[in-house]
Amino acid sequence: MQAYALTDIGKKRKVNQDYIYETTEKIGVFPNLFMLADGMGGHKAGDYASKFLVDSMADFIGKTEDGEIIKILNNAISVSNTMIYRKSREVPELAGMGSTLVAAVISGDKLFVANVGDSRLYIIRDGITQVTRDHSYVEEMVKNGQMKRGSEDYLMHKNIITRAVGISSKVEPDFFEVELENNDYILLCSDGLTNMVDDDTILTVIAGNGSLGYKSNTLIKTANENGGNDNIAVVLIKYQKEGVEHA
Repeated sequence: MQAYALTDIGKKRKVNQDYIYETTEKIGVFPNLFMLADGMGGHKAGDYASKFLVDSMADFIGKTEDGEIIKILNNAISVSNTMIYRKSREVPELAGMGSTLVAAVISGDKLFVANVGDSRLYIIRDGITQVTRDHSYVEEMVKNGQMKRGSEDYLMHKNIITRAVGISSKVEPDFFEVELENNDYILLCSDGLTNMVDDDTILTVIAGNGSLGYKSNTLIKTANENGGNDNIAVVLIKYQKEGVEHA
């Protein structure tokens, strides 16, 4: 397995509120861990929230000695949520802070995923498939048949999220399990990428030639060339089955 993580401030923001984490080495009982968070809040609150979330989860997971992957992820998110929420109520300049989260663990040929908010995880195989579900106002409206995806109203309101870590005393993540195939690519990314680069272009870049670093840099460069309206974060993984000849 190979992995590469990269974040960029973009063209319009003064602070980078995206935060990334990747290790292909064992951490606690996990064989690996990949995380991406997109913070929100005024001044320094957003970047504080995303970094605190990722760091506190890594610390919690690193100290866990047994348990199922989904249960550990859920507990790590819950504990981190409580700490961020408490801090936001205690420190005036951090009031209202929160963060999206997408986290992934690969164990054997299974991918375990957790998400809160609108940061995404994709599988790139024969095509591109979004595994996570955006917790956003527009996706709720689409689900209820009240809005058409890609419409003017959709594009106008797509940055409004309905769930985030740290904005209330409780948080409700979604969890997913995916069977992996040899040479699958797994992409974690913030909306700074997906708002600027469409799925077909992401697929073309990742399915094309070049290293993970080249592909990650190309995705960020493309987002900036298309406007770079937000911070951009990418964690790109290539899964390779043990005992199978690598392509």
